[in-house]
Amino acid sequence: MAIRIYNTLTRKKEAFQTLEEGKVRMYVCGPTVYNYIHIGNARPAIVFDTVRRYLEYRGYEVKYVLNFTDVDDKIIKAARELGEDVPIVAERFIHAYLDDVKALGVKEAAHHPRVTETMDEIIDFIAKLIEKGHAYEADGDVYFKTRSFDGYGKLSHQSIDELRSGARIQIGEKKQDPLDFALWKQVKPGEIAWDSPWGKGRPGWHIECSAMAKKYLGETIDIHAGGQDLTFPHHENEIAQSEAGNGKTFANYWMHNGYINIDNEKMSKSLGNFVLAHDLIEQHEPDVVRFFMLSVHYRNPINFSEELLEGAKNSLERIKNAYYNLEHRKQSSTNLDGEETDWLQKIGTYQKRFVSEMDDDFNTANAIAVLFDLTKDANVYLQSNHTSERVIEKFQESISSLLIVLGIQLAEDEDLLDEEIEELIQKRIEARKNKDFALADKIRDDLKEKHIILEDTPQGTRWKRGQL
Repeated sequence: MAIRIYNTLTRKKEAFQTLEEGKVRMYVCGPTVYNYIHIGNARPAIVFDTVRRYLEYRGYEVKYVLNFTDVDDKIIKAARELGEDVPIVAERFIHAYLDDVKALGVKEAAHHPRVTETMDEIIDFIAKLIEKGHAYEADGDVYFKTRSFDGYGKLSHQSIDELRSGARIQIGEKKQDPLDFALWKQVKPGEIAWDSPWGKGRPGWHIECSAMAKKYLGETIDIHAGGQDLTFPHHENEIAQSEAGNGKTFANYWMHNGYINIDNEKMSKSLGNFVLAHDLIEQHEPDVVRFFMLSVHYRNPINFSEELLEGAKNSLERIKNAYYNLEHRKQSSTNLDGEETDWLQKIGTYQKRFVSEMDDDFNTANAIAVLFDLTKDANVYLQSNHTSERVIEKFQESISSLLIVLGIQLAEDEDLLDEEIEELIQKRIEARKNKDFALADKIRDDLKEKHIILEDTPQGTRWKRGQL
């Protein structure tokens, strides 16, 4: 089955075909680095990292580019308020972003281009648009001539006349048409600026991504992705300037993740109900945050609350505990020829189901449901009087590999039980045999402090990892 992607451009799912066989060129719009990111910024980081991981799992080589907007009105304002230079503020929050998303299991991009390091390419791109008649200078500013591009509005599915009715020319702007947008902004007193053919200034927001995508991925790319809020005007404007300048399709597939609501209300800084990712991962296990984000299909809105996050924590713990219980039981298992085939085949069907769900527009919510079914069967298997090491290892391999696709790592085997804990479990077993229940209870309490929970079953003592 081919991977199918919902393309915002066509508003339908399409079979995924790459420009170059076996290779994917993927560009994701990154943050404007003037503060710590909130969970609304964290969602696309997690979602599209998972898309990348799944494509790699399916055998593609993915060249993944995520940019940083490191010069912008918001950064200039923040720098003034802090009494610092723009590059210092930008650098601080770039590092903060990388730290936050690394904690959330996001793999490093192939390239993290910055506006300030792509200035020559941006200026050349603007000059080319002027030369082709798609842009014009006005007293040191440069604007894109929106009506010169016939396809404007095709991503957001709005006609140019509809867009025109809501557009306005702000005070100080020298546009020929309210729909025209800035490619280059003339320097204002005290602002950071660069030399250009149109005088000192800095780029508009939209042009930067067109220039960076072209520099690192080429004139046409496979996937362009970002938050739903970027569809218009940012991505619409990227299409217009890229296709007008290059004369080619800019991106074949456009992907957008849904909004985040806080306690059923849209997250908004004006409402003061936003949550910083930096704070969230200090209060909760980052794996739990990531698991929570993937528990809803990426195109749907997701509601955030402490109760829902706690539910995600419990759900992920059930999956992990199944893996750890398998590890414990493996020590007393043998290989039972003739009794393994059915279970091995059944485990294989879960992997196929997982692939089928992820092939359908990266449906992580349904893929997680498959993981729950897999771990439920693992727990059923562990109730058997006799277990096979081969079957247990197959269960473990499947759980681990599918979690890794979702960007969630299990602890290494050597971290499950160290020698001290093994000895305590054995001592407790002996104490129970000798009816020394006081010692057995003390050992149980000691293990609990080490987050190891014991369960006495007819098949023997089992353990699971408790909440840390």
